[in-house]
Amino acid sequence: MALKELDVREIPPAQRHPLIFQTFESLAPGEAMRLINDHDPKPLYYQFAAELTGQFEWEYEEQGPEAWKVRITKK
Repeated sequence: MALKELDVREIPPAQRHPLIFQTFESLAPGEAMRLINDHDPKPLYYQFAAELTGQFEWEYEEQGPEAWKVRITKK
């Protein structure tokens, strides 16, 4: 299964989180998405942890300085 890649660097900040959550919701259990961002998406991690406790795995693949890539897997 191909990994869904979501590059939000060109998307206005206010639209990023809703799009990311929508993409995550579309995943089947066991599927993953790769988020590409222009900064550390730590606030997004805390939002996932608050709203989707125990439903995801978060793994950094690249941590800057120009791009942060995070693999988010739906449990």
